[in-house]
Amino acid sequence: MKTLIGKKVGMTQIFNEKGAVVPVTVIEAGPCSVVQVKTVETDGYDAVQLGFGEVKESKLNKPEKGHFKKANVKNAKHLREFRACPECLSTVKVGDEIKVDTFAVGDKVDIQGITKGKGFQGVIKRHGQSRGPMGHGSMYHRRPGSMGPTSTPGRVFKGKKLPGHMGVDKVTVQNLEIVKVDLDKNAILIKGSVPGNKGSILKIKKSVKTSK
Repeated sequence: MKTLIGKKVGMTQIFNEKGAVVPVTVIEAGPCSVVQVKTVETDGYDAVQLGFGEVKESKLNKPEKGHFKKANVKNAKHLREFRACPECLSTVKVGDEIKVDTFAVGDKVDIQGITKGKGFQGVIKRHGQSRGPMGHGSMYHRRPGSMGPTSTPGRVFKGKKLPGHMGVDKVTVQNLEIVKVDLDKNAILIKGSVPGNKGSILKIKKSVKTSK
């Protein structure tokens, strides 16, 4: 299975064989242990649960300790599930270890993470709306726009784009290209940017769509 849990290290740049600069994101990916294999018969759906990172046993509660003991794997700090087809489940079993060598240079992957928090933002930054005239008489520079009819129905419609909390959303970026795999450092270099702050946890899996 081409799935891994990773931690975002940061961004840098490398040079390709043509001498062009390529912006890349460095991700510490794996090794991940297979903690649980879920099937339709036992759980109602097919999925693989992976563990990533180390944690002291004193930080775990009793159910978590039993969960790792049953799988006979090391205690993991992060657990993530990946949906899988029945054919894919036949290639893994509880206790297996998945490393970065499951991916190769040129592979296309989908990466899911939690975006950076931006706090309370207005409609221009949050929704990309255009500002109004900036003259003194306008009195309508960065406001959200019309709030609807005056009398009927006399309310703001659902879905109206307004100021509010921005960021901290679960986002998946598709069809990102792997430009380098470092087996010694358990790292992969992804062309472009991925969601999240430095140190945030990411889900990496084989791309479900092909780029045009």
